[in-house]
Amino acid sequence: MRDITDLIGRIFLSAIFIFEAIDTSLFFGTAKRTMSEHGLTWNQDFLLYGAIFLLTLGGLMVLIGYRTTLGAILLLIYWVPVTLIVHDFWNTHTNLELRQESIMFMKNFAIIGGLLMLIGKGGGRYSIRRLFATTRVN
Repeated sequence: MRDITDLIGRIFLSAIFIFEAIDTSLFFGTAKRTMSEHGLTWNQDFLLYGAIFLLTLGGLMVLIGYRTTLGAILLLIYWVPVTLIVHDFWNTHTNLELRQESIMFMKNFAIIGGLLMLIGKGGGRYSIRRLFATTRVN
């Protein structure tokens, strides 16, 4: 049962990153406006293409269980700064904004915790890496 929950956990964890990569690609202009609102004006195209790359590659690596640790590290390289910059609840002015941003901040921190657990634990039994390691080629 533990192996199944590892697989389902990887699927759910990777889904948010793959979805965000697709969403950023489809709404590139909106993402650039959001970056400007948060003071990120330096080389926005480069940063967005880099974000899409990290989200896609890291998300797929976590999903299929190949080099899961590297995939989780790639996702952390993107997720930690974005969490601190975009969900800066300490800079909000109304109680509603404070509540919403602090919830999003804590959600992202929970996802960071999941990625850290994945780094420490690995991809689990049902992963491509495990499949390659146990398959014999004659």
